[in-house]
Amino acid sequence: MRVRIVHVSQPTHAALAAGDLAGANRLSPVPLTPVFVTDSFRSTFARRATQLLDQPADEPWVTGIIWDEDLGTAVGAAGFHGSPDADGMVEVGYSVDPDFRRRGYARAAMQVLLDRAVAHPDVRVLRASISPDNEPSLNLVASFGLERNGEQWDEEDGLEWIFEIATPTPTSG
Repeated sequence: MRVRIVHVSQPTHAALAAGDLAGANRLSPVPLTPVFVTDSFRSTFARRATQLLDQPADEPWVTGIIWDEDLGTAVGAAGFHGSPDADGMVEVGYSVDPDFRRRGYARAAMQVLLDRAVAHPDVRVLRASISPDNEPSLNLVASFGLERNGEQWDEEDGLEWIFEIATPTPTSG
């Protein structure tokens, strides 16, 4: 499976947030399917569309499209919540189209995000926040070595457990 995350512009995020699939497809570098204008996807794209108006530099970091290179289709959305914060932390987020779940796409997207975090000199910590009853995601982050180190209340998702892993820091020779 060859997967990449295709980043989309602020206007594409805004079109998806508005439920305008045709408009989003005019702007997107890859074709999008109706799942991207369902409520769960729209809320994420709305949050990021607003964020990108205030912080345009976050565009290459935030939610993009999980693209299956072999199938030539969009299978979900994944990215970071923003660029690295002052402490070097980035938080991952991902959602796979229900028609493509249990096929390894979340794992593949997580690997792409982890690789990017490790390669970027400003990133020192990768975080994921997950509902305690989301067993597939709990298993996924555990398989990548993220460890639970707290919890938080999310206004949209309720109780979330926080998992983190330190990313290797470059050594000078």
